[in-house]
Amino acid sequence: MTDRDAHPRTRLDDNFASPIRFSLMASLGESVELDFATLADILQANDSALSKAISHLQAAGYVRARKGSAGSRPRTWVRSTPAGMSAFSGHLRALREIVELGGHVGF
Repeated sequence: MTDRDAHPRTRLDDNFASPIRFSLMASLGESVELDFATLADILQANDSALSKAISHLQAAGYVRARKGSAGSRPRTWVRSTPAGMSAFSGHLRALREIVELGGHVGF
């Protein structure tokens, strides 16, 4: 069996198995940088869960986090990497193919 013959689920990326990690990548999109507080608000995630998601995706090379300050307040900004966007796009393609296959199953 070749990769082309394999079920699309084999191309799903486990780094996006967590709903928070998946939603984080979807929120960042391409060339978007968001601060931690904004991401927490968008994702409706607590700081601990978001921090773990960012750390996981950063270890995978899918996001880059930079620390700085806005005025006197420390801030963390997060953006996707080209590798992260490529992996996320591939994951989305595989999901779409899975849905497409499901629509062709006759019962």
